[in-house]
Amino acid sequence: MIRTRFAPSPTGLIHLGNIRPALFNYFFAKKNNGQFILRFDDTDIERSKDEYAKIIEQDLNWLGIKPDLIVRQSERVAKYDEARDKLIKMGRLYPCYETADELDRRRARARALGRPPIYDRAALSLTKEEKEKYEKEGRRPHWRFKLDGRAIIFHDLVRGEQVVNTASMSDPVLIREDGSYLYTLPSVVDDIDLAISHIIRGEDHVSNSGVQVEIFEALGGKVPIFAHHNLLTDIEGRGLSKRLGSLSISSLKNEGYEPIAIAIMASLSGTSEPIEPMENLGQLAQKFEFSIISRGPARYDESELNSLNARILHDLPYESVKNRLEKLGLKGEKLWLALRENLQKFQDISEWAKLIYGPVKPIISEKDREFINIAAKNLPPEPFDDNSWKKWISILQEKTNRKGRELFLPLRLALTGREDGPELKSLLPLIGRKECLARLS
Repeated sequence: MIRTRFAPSPTGLIHLGNIRPALFNYFFAKKNNGQFILRFDDTDIERSKDEYAKIIEQDLNWLGIKPDLIVRQSERVAKYDEARDKLIKMGRLYPCYETADELDRRRARARALGRPPIYDRAALSLTKEEKEKYEKEGRRPHWRFKLDGRAIIFHDLVRGEQVVNTASMSDPVLIREDGSYLYTLPSVVDDIDLAISHIIRGEDHVSNSGVQVEIFEALGGKVPIFAHHNLLTDIEGRGLSKRLGSLSISSLKNEGYEPIAIAIMASLSGTSEPIEPMENLGQLAQKFEFSIISRGPARYDESELNSLNARILHDLPYESVKNRLEKLGLKGEKLWLALRENLQKFQDISEWAKLIYGPVKPIISEKDREFINIAAKNLPPEPFDDNSWKKWISILQEKTNRKGRELFLPLRLALTGREDGPELKSLLPLIGRKECLARLS
């Protein structure tokens, strides 16, 4: 079975860039009748917050992403301990007692001598007595994974054949001095235990793959298939920051964007597919193929999101927004059809509805006063329908010889107090004859 996972660390709000791999993983799983797992990488006890985990779940649910399973690494430590003990027994995980300052000095010395600043594995030469001495001094070891130092070759579904040479890397630290785990070991253990078939993530993780492949193999697990996609940046090419709240899903939701607009922008930016309105995630998932992902940058353009959001609203049928309208105290299909073409965001409809229900301050210039008086006298009788506007305009053209902007603009200003807005032929029946006369006079 196809099984994918989205593995955020609940240390802040997720943003548009984080949602990109979440959507790709979700699309690929659902398109192949597989399973999508939400895994919280919360081994960083100090920075991980339950409140962030809850918000992440809410944000995914708002977007329409429904996980088949939710797991938390903080509840799976026993499995990591088991893997740790196995690697120590194999001689692949070894204790190191250097302080951060000592490691910095070694790296600086290596650079000065023209050598790559990778760890020299000095800890492997420590005697039992030396280790005991460090322990008595109060030092606690961090633990490194001993790399094979070879070329790891794998086929990436986005980038093609990839070669990561672990010989040019430092043995990675998997366990901190306090005994807590860094990201790498728990991630591999979970991917094995949860039978993850595909790891779909940002291209900034390509170099990590070599280390992870070696750990997969050391633990006897099946190596998943990798797919590393381009990253979403802002229009200037800068990365998005979770901790700064840049374009967080929560803030975009509060600003009034449609969830499908966010999903389209996050997933189709930086692909060969056009940014265009769609009805739901299912339709968007059918568009997803690894072949559409560009090797170039994926840049988020706010103006493009605004345009897309507006186009989506303009196409929404009344039944899909009926409940949302009622929460704003508005109702009626005619109202929705009359106003939707002018919306950038859904909540804008409250402002546009004032053209119908008021308050409206009519604008009537001295030069148009006589024309507006004639318009009031010739306003068709009720009931108003879709043809009332056309009849009224025809009468006024004949009586005043006005046409075009000279005819329409004074009527719009008198009836709505604005130069722009929805078509008056749609507004007229909603405003009603009595209120139209009041505004004209």
